[in-house]
Amino acid sequence: MTIEIHQPEIEALIRQQMATGAFPDVEAVLLHALKSVPPPAAKTKPKQNLADFLMESPLRGSGIVIERIKDYPVPVEF
Repeated sequence: MTIEIHQPEIEALIRQQMATGAFPDVEAVLLHALKSVPPPAAKTKPKQNLADFLMESPLRGSGIVIERIKDYPVPVEF
């Protein structure tokens, strides 16, 4: 695989790095540069509020009816 560099500034920077003697070839320069840059942050889905979560639920429109059971307080004896 051949990679062409079209920007003269990039080629000049690579040649400068190689001229220092620290890098034997172009691949070494590029490898060093790529390892020194942190990877881009993974795109995460923004947190949803409860209403959005329920609206996007796969059960929405399924016809399931959920009723809340009234829970009355239990009398406590002293």
